[in-house]
Amino acid sequence: MFVGTASDVGKSVICAGFCRIFKQDGYHPAPFKAQNMSLNSYVTPEGLELGRAQAVQAEAACIPCHTDMNPVLLKPTNDQSSQVILNGKPVGNQSAFEYFKTTDRKELFQSVTQAYDRLSARYAPIVMEGAGSISELNLKKRDITNLRMALHAGAATYLIGDIDRGGIFGSVYGTIALLTPEERQCIKGIIVNKFRGDSRLFEDGKKMLEALTGVPVVGVLPFFKDIHIEEEDSVSLQNKFNTTTEGKINIAVILLKRLSNFTDFDRLEKDPRVHLFYTSQPEEIAKADIIIIPGSKNTLDDLLTIKNNGAAAAIIKAYKNEKKVIGICGGYQMMGDLIEDPDHVEGSQESMPGLGLLPIKTVLKPVKTTAQQQFSYRENPEICTGYEIHMGETTSDFNSPVTILSNGKPDGYFLNENCWGSYLHGILDNAVVIDDLLASFSIEKTSETFDYQQFKELQYDRLADHIRANVDMEMIYNSLE
Repeated sequence: MFVGTASDVGKSVICAGFCRIFKQDGYHPAPFKAQNMSLNSYVTPEGLELGRAQAVQAEAACIPCHTDMNPVLLKPTNDQSSQVILNGKPVGNQSAFEYFKTTDRKELFQSVTQAYDRLSARYAPIVMEGAGSISELNLKKRDITNLRMALHAGAATYLIGDIDRGGIFGSVYGTIALLTPEERQCIKGIIVNKFRGDSRLFEDGKKMLEALTGVPVVGVLPFFKDIHIEEEDSVSLQNKFNTTTEGKINIAVILLKRLSNFTDFDRLEKDPRVHLFYTSQPEEIAKADIIIIPGSKNTLDDLLTIKNNGAAAAIIKAYKNEKKVIGICGGYQMMGDLIEDPDHVEGSQESMPGLGLLPIKTVLKPVKTTAQQQFSYRENPEICTGYEIHMGETTSDFNSPVTILSNGKPDGYFLNENCWGSYLHGILDNAVVIDDLLASFSIEKTSETFDYQQFKELQYDRLADHIRANVDMEMIYNSLE
């Protein structure tokens, strides 16, 4: 099954929903996206990297994630170039021109088809996700993600249109009209997404779309805000809070230009004790109870930016005013005394002083560390989980770790309860860490508990119910046969 779009319309979440439905119905599904572009990534059990969306979809399907689910991942390092991850490992940085200049990219397409073939030998059905529009004529010869991939797989293809943006008739009709006859035969149905109001009011529109395209409309999905699935696209940050509120523990995440893995804060965001918001404004940082400096795909560039826009000074002042400041991955590196880049891993800048909050020094290295980790947090014996994705080694004259990994190695630096940093993404998904972070606040604020894993499972089930109620699943299954 291939899910493509007339534009980018939230297909990752819909694919997660289909993964859960197929799992509920007794199948053994798996997600697949040939090429992904995102700063939000995850690590497989083997210690390899893939897009976070496919990890979420795998979780919805109740299976471990694997790089065959996302063989090509592009991680932008600046406005013109990206780190290229192939089968879970970095193979270098390339500009957009360098990456897309070849006409058909035979070798890369061969790699993604081989990944798909391996995956389809282990799972069925495969829920394939496209990228952007499936009818970008100037890109089709170089496409390795959309209908070229669907044709290889012989996939039943469903086109999703976003009615909330307007212009759905033109976008859906135009998308299908621009396909070749061979590609058009792949299209088995249309799904209208993000409909506001009573979907029965779109019955005439549904018939018009079917008459225009010759393709059945298999579902009209109502817009929802009450089902919470981790999002991969940083565009979603625009819809999040950007200021403090009353009656909650206010947590400010510093809004970096190259912020990576913002899903590190999903568990905090859903916690009823907390109001989490994203900002780079010094006055908002000053109001927060806790400040988190997140990961970055270009730590030196983002460090320079927050120094120039006043955010760095606001963070230092907040700590002096006894606010809590913690850093994750690149944010942890920024909290130290110095960051060096002798091999120009991130750019031409070879060194830069950090914020001086932690007595650590970081040297960026060309070799990337990627690993899932089990660890204990401070003195607590409870086993926690997280993962590492970073290019750098951090050292200190003092041994004061935040965590001890299962292999006995220390991670991070704990200065005091108000100041610490760690390389571990996902550290804030663990209840013991969250409870310790919030412990110094009032009993009234910390009286509620929150089981994040249970919450996520409920969201996948609710998403599946939402799709079942509004999509003709019998028609979907008939097309797969």
